[in-house]
Amino acid sequence: MTAYPNPSSIDRVGVIGAGTIGASWTALFLARGMTVQVYDPDPGGETMVRDYVANAWSALTALGAVVDGADPEAMTFHSRAADAARDVGFIQESVPERLPIKHEVYAEIEPVLAPETILATSSSGLLVRDMQDGLKRPERFLLAHPFNPPHLIPLVELLGNERTDPAAVDWAEDFFENRCGKKTIRVLKEVPAHVANRLQAALWREAIHLVVDGVATVEDVDKAVVHGPGLRWAVMGPHMLFNLATNGKGMEMFIERFGPSFATWWASMGNPELTPETARIIAQGCRDEEAGRDFRALAAERDEKLVAILRETAPKERG
Repeated sequence: MTAYPNPSSIDRVGVIGAGTIGASWTALFLARGMTVQVYDPDPGGETMVRDYVANAWSALTALGAVVDGADPEAMTFHSRAADAARDVGFIQESVPERLPIKHEVYAEIEPVLAPETILATSSSGLLVRDMQDGLKRPERFLLAHPFNPPHLIPLVELLGNERTDPAAVDWAEDFFENRCGKKTIRVLKEVPAHVANRLQAALWREAIHLVVDGVATVEDVDKAVVHGPGLRWAVMGPHMLFNLATNGKGMEMFIERFGPSFATWWASMGNPELTPETARIIAQGCRDEEAGRDFRALAAERDEKLVAILRETAPKERG
């Protein structure tokens, strides 16, 4: 049985794959006082990550996520994945969602990993068992799927299977919750897209259907979410919110009363296809909603509002 180090002792981690997700993970790990060894084959990757961290640091500071002594420059960049994976206590892999690429990277880094180093993947859709086929030691491999952007959104979905050491998943929960300040859930069964992305996909499917069926514009569908259920979802999940709608009488009463209505609504929901024409309609709607605003300005607005929500919904300390 592998003895894993205390998660609080991890001071050096590897980030393998430094696109948007990997750069965001890098910002978070740096804010939590770790040194980060980064690998990405893109020649412009280092510049992109450094710019991303610099832009993210103010939001992390406003959230209180930056620990004493954290250094936004405490990162090194490597052109070989094995070099970024050497001598680290934890690896977060975020390479493209294609099994051959992941297996190639795993084959390169596995020989240099210490026996107690856990390898986690950010994969949003691939199955753990398929990714494990690229490893000689699949027991220390697990899913740690974030919600974009990882440096701000607290959620991390954790999943191990019958080939994963249960202690590795326990360790990851401790690491993300206590070392990184995240909120974790356990995914109990392997399904494509895990939990949060399936919920997101279900909502987007109906949002697209409402647009292509002429019920509402892209902008108004987005406004309906932002100024309606999205506000409630920021503080509680759908089950508890509906439970609260019963005035304390419980979900049995809610389902008895509203179940027939939901059944009717579900039956009328669409199953749109992502055709070129659908893509054109949705893309034009997004351009209309942007209304000439700069992409960077929109991203900054998103982050500013996320920080405000996270600060407001954070558990309050009792005096």
